[in-house]
Amino acid sequence: MKNILLAAILLFFGTTLLAQEKTAEPVLFKLPNATVTDMNGKKVMTDKLFNDGKPFIISFWATWCKPCIKELTTIADVYEDWQKETGVKLYAVSIDDSRSTAQVKTLVNGKGWNYDVLLDPNGELKRAMNVNAVPHTFVVNGKGEIVWQHTSFSEGAELDLINVVRKVNAGEPVSH
Repeated sequence: MKNILLAAILLFFGTTLLAQEKTAEPVLFKLPNATVTDMNGKKVMTDKLFNDGKPFIISFWATWCKPCIKELTTIADVYEDWQKETGVKLYAVSIDDSRSTAQVKTLVNGKGWNYDVLLDPNGELKRAMNVNAVPHTFVVNGKGEIVWQHTSFSEGAELDLINVVRKVNAGEPVSH
């Protein structure tokens, strides 16, 4: 009798917890406050990054990272179309250290990337966002909340990225 009662209690509470879990809103994290610089040396506070209420992308990369350069070059080919369609903005955050930050501007200009490029030579933003490897890409909604992230790059991954941006732009939920 005790076992039946115990099983009934567990079944009830287990079902209740599952129902709550399915309806719970995902926990969204705000963009952390860190100091980075733009390519002209001007300080930028990352918690102030915005895109007029539209989603934006933060892509961590480095000049020595071949997949990073491939990702940002692939996106560059369609970035103007993405902006027209969704209003998205991309912040490319270089994690190159102070010895190699001079190469960033040369590479960005040589590739013709039309992104807002930020420099994080001390790794302050990288640590605050728990970036352990590059490329590491985040999508941030218009409220400054991180709604999606992805590491690595492979052919076609840019299609997943724009689909996430489209969903965020439309106010639809996205899976992490």
